[in-house]
Amino acid sequence: MSLLSRLFRAFDLRVDTVELDATARQFITDCARRRIRLIAHESSTGNPAEYRDKLAQIVKDNDFPAGSDVVFVEVTVTDPSDFETELHVTGTIVHGRYRLLRLASSSVPNALAALLLHIRDLTHHRPHIYFEWTEGDPAGNFLRYLIFGQGEIAPVTREILRRQEPDPTRRPHVHTG
Repeated sequence: MSLLSRLFRAFDLRVDTVELDATARQFITDCARRRIRLIAHESSTGNPAEYRDKLAQIVKDNDFPAGSDVVFVEVTVTDPSDFETELHVTGTIVHGRYRLLRLASSSVPNALAALLLHIRDLTHHRPHIYFEWTEGDPAGNFLRYLIFGQGEIAPVTREILRRQEPDPTRRPHVHTG
């Protein structure tokens, strides 16, 4: 019964409020003068090479100019059974170079979709978010998302956005490579 309930709620946006700290707000307003490009990132080591390599891979896969203004986004997964309504976003600079937005949520796609919609409403620009495809079996990844809030992040984020914003001309851009 619990799994069926999660399945029906899988694509619901469960965040009512997004709060950006002053640094996060500054990152977004700085980018809004150009193109808002966010890179979804799951940190494993947190070392500078990890960010450098991720940026190089996203630039290569998505054919946008090297040196583009980007902000990394990392979501820490909390208890997947919690369905929070507030999202607190903290901005920081890591390794003296990479801008990073950090947030915690029970669901990565849900948090990212809420953040993207908030940025769009705040700046009146459609943000772009870049993902790498999740390796492995898509069905297994979707089950992992339903149970743990992790897994098939890019398509689930896009589906949440599609359901929340029916107008494609206002919907944030989701890129995968």
